[in-house]
Parts: sequence; C-alpha cells; structure tokens
Amino acid sequence: MTRLSAPVRALATALAALLAPAALPAPAGATPGPRAPADFVALRDIDPTILQEMRYATAHTFTGERIDGYLSPVCLLTRPAAEALHRAQTRLLRRGYSLKVYDCYRPQRAVDHFVRWAADPDDQRMKAEFYPDVDKDRLFADGYIAERSGHSRGSTVDLTLVRLPARPTPPYRPGQPLVPCHAPAGERFPDNSVDMGTGFDCFDPLAHTLDPRVGGSRRAHRLLLEDTLERAGFGNLPEEWWHYTLRAEPHPDTYFDFPVTRRSLAPGRP
Repeated sequence: MTRLSAPVRALATALAALLAPAALPAPAGATPGPRAPADFVALRDIDPTILQEMRYATAHTFTGERIDGYLSPVCLLTRPAAEALHRAQTRLLRRGYSLKVYDCYRPQRAVDHFVRWAADPDDQRMKAEFYPDVDKDRLFADGYIAERSGHSRGSTVDLTLVRLPARPTPPYRPGQPLVPCHAPAGERFPDNSVDMGTGFDCFDPLAHTLDPRVGGSRRAHRLLLEDTLERAGFGNLPEEWWHYTLRAEPHPDTYFDFPVTRRSLAPGRP
C-alpha cells in the first residue's frame, strides 16, 4: 500500500468524512456474492486523498435509482489502475487540485440494469437532467448505453477535478427540480468540482472532451485532466470528458460481476 505523510492522511480523513455520498440502504437480503480477483483493491487504501462521490450507489443517476450491484459507495479498481491514479493525484495536489471519482469498477449486473432501463420507453423520470435533448429510443444507437462496459474490467474510471480546499456537494433529494446537465454551472445540479462544461453522465455532444463549443476555463479544465491522466498511463474516451481507461489494463478481455463492496475483495485485503 502506498504510504502517505501524516498531514496528508489527516486531510484525507477529514475530506472523506465531509464528502462521502449519502448512499441508499443496502438492498434487503443482499449477499457479498463472488469475490474479486486478487489484484483488485479499494482506491482509498492506495490513495485516501482522492475524493469519492460514487453516484451509482445513490439515487442521483440517469435511472433515478441506485444501480444494481452497488452495495457500498466505494471505488474498487485493479491495483495498477489505482496506483496510476495515485501518480496523477500527486501531480495535481502540487497544483492545488484533487481528483474526484464518480465511478470505478462496475459489475456486469449494473450494465444489465442500464440496458433494461434504456429499453423501457415509459421511464423518463430523469430525462430533464441527463438526456434533455436526446430521445430515449436513441440511447443505444448513439452509443450512450451498451451491453458491455470497460468499467467491468476494473481499470476504467469516471472522474473530475476539484479545486482545493474542497467544499461539500449538497445531497441530491429525489423529486427535486431537474436542470439540464449542459446548463451553466450555476444552474445545474451543484457539484464541488471545477466547471467542465457539463455535469457527469450528460448524454449530449457537449460532453465530448474536445467539443469546439466548450472553451475558456472549461476547456482548460478538461485538458488539464486529460494531460494529467495520459501522463499516468490512461486514455480518454472522446465522447465523455470524465471517462478514462488504463492503457495497460490487466484484464482487457474479462468482464467481472462481483458486487461493489469491500467484502468482494480477496481475503486478507485491508
């Protein structure tokens, strides 16, 4: 495990307590399920300074509910991916920024949940925020939803930048008024991240990393994130400014389905 100085550990503990998302209660009767391979770790054990706002363990998702398989709001990744994020975080801390992860390893059962939701034309409860300008019946054809995700291989992460000192993000309240994810930063759902031009999981061309309509500081933030993560060994998905995959991922052809919880880690892991 990467060792951190006492001041950094203290900062990490305070930030974790301040910024931990309000996860929904675990589903009744939930069981640990299959174990993760031995090379999977909890990101917090590798770098506790990286902020975590694990959206799919909450109701603030494009489905409007917690996603199947997310039993805890924790980030699990392969060790090489977690250590690469630590290297990126070290560079960013020197510049007054922190990474914040929204999603890490994603079980196949979660991807299946997305597919079922996308196939239901009657469930449009979160359209006004996450896909205001896209017809739901276009989500498959336009590539927003797919039957497989690189996240299920354990070395893909969705993340953003936060300017330090970090402020807490107000909790999402189901039923609150929804604002388009591409609205100005002061109008859309409040996030303690820097302005990236859209919110996370915005199904819109404006979320493309190099969309020419996104300029100024918003473009600079996207390029800072991209440059930092590329230097650490990640590659960006051009259609999503938040989506990065470790180029040398250890499981390039395997899609896992163990649930997101520390109990999934191999015995003996912290």
